[in-house]
Amino acid sequence: MVGSRPIANAYATEAAMRLSLVRLAALLLTIAPATAENWPHWRGPNFDGTSPETGLPTIWHADGADRSNVLWRLDLPGWAASSPVVWGDRIFLTSTDADSDALLVLAVDRDGTVAWQQRADHGAIEVFEQFAHETNVAASSPITDGEYLYTLFGTGLLSSFDLDGNARWQVDLSERYGKPNLFFGLTTSPLLIGGRVFLHLLHNDAQLVIALDAVTGKELWKQERATDAVDECRHVYTSVVPLRAARNTPIALLVHGADYITAHDFGNGRELWRYGSLNPSETYNPFLRLIASPVSANGLVIAPTARRGPVFGLRPGTSYRNGTLESVEEVWKLDRGGPDVPTPVLADGLVYLADEKGRLTVLDVTNGDTVYAERVHQGQHRGSPVLADGKLYMSSSDGTVSVIRTGRRFEMLAKNQVDGGRLIATPAISQQTIYLRTAKALFAIGTQETQALATDSEAAR
Repeated sequence: MVGSRPIANAYATEAAMRLSLVRLAALLLTIAPATAENWPHWRGPNFDGTSPETGLPTIWHADGADRSNVLWRLDLPGWAASSPVVWGDRIFLTSTDADSDALLVLAVDRDGTVAWQQRADHGAIEVFEQFAHETNVAASSPITDGEYLYTLFGTGLLSSFDLDGNARWQVDLSERYGKPNLFFGLTTSPLLIGGRVFLHLLHNDAQLVIALDAVTGKELWKQERATDAVDECRHVYTSVVPLRAARNTPIALLVHGADYITAHDFGNGRELWRYGSLNPSETYNPFLRLIASPVSANGLVIAPTARRGPVFGLRPGTSYRNGTLESVEEVWKLDRGGPDVPTPVLADGLVYLADEKGRLTVLDVTNGDTVYAERVHQGQHRGSPVLADGKLYMSSSDGTVSVIRTGRRFEMLAKNQVDGGRLIATPAISQQTIYLRTAKALFAIGTQETQALATDSEAAR
């Protein structure tokens, strides 16, 4: 029975689990905390789409002569589906080259000038022609810890650079683990925690979770991930994220896709628990490929599915019985209306679900009850929403960014437009600035006060 039949869990013995916790503690001691001014991961400093930044603009104009609250626009060498990340005074992003098959890594200074550009790889991936505008070989978002940058392309090339653009190492994942066999190519974004790079390779020909040494690129562990998923359900486009405990400390790795969500030990990849009702056998959908990633905070996991299907609120066990970790508990379930592509936001006791057609559903995190559901913008939404300064920013592929006040009552604050082609990347927020990446350009959106601060920073260099 697919989905409802438990596959043998790789539960650790009590002694092994204690050893894993020791390893985890050592790992967490090496994690460099991201300051409030940085956006080092495509889901931000907290891995949940939120930022503590304040003073962000609500209204801007970037599609005509009026450029109020648009600090700058930078034309890019080619389009990409990946999102930018920010550390300090630099924005990092990947790109294609419109004039060649080059795959590029760029660093942009806070004033909108290109600090450096490196050719990381070349090549392309084939996707269905009707979806060629949705994704490409530069769909995975980079990550950084403030010392080094890590990029992944659909060719399978994972690279590390220092922040001045010097290459450190490259690993061909296709050569090491086999060419990814998915309809829409490799789009997962890696995770960087405790000096390790984590990612999954879940597709027709492999179901793997791996960890690499961030210094050398060498494999630290490789975990086979059992599944009885069939057909397109084996094609997974989600990204690994941390399971965060009561104090939001990362304690395990969440892997979402192929009909299951699983948690894995950071230290050795051992599976700690799995939940198998995402795609139950009695209503099995062989086309339920997962794109939206889970989100976790305070020991709770929000697990979306796809195609306006269910969303689950899960709480993993935290105590030991008979030498094993207690299994995961389903706290609540939203039967229908979940997002297909955008990843949820979890903040202040509310879950924000932005679906691909611009409908926003807000749930109470404790019981899954719907607080409200409203149409925000009639347009295709691919980028994930982000939340900061009491505002939720939802981006549509037509260049519209809707700004909604957070909380239990729906209030539309503004609708803003940016030009430069399709907007399918997730926004990044840093230093009172919103960075929006369209098919043709990178925009910095901020108030005049933000611009003055940026000017002072440049003058001080």
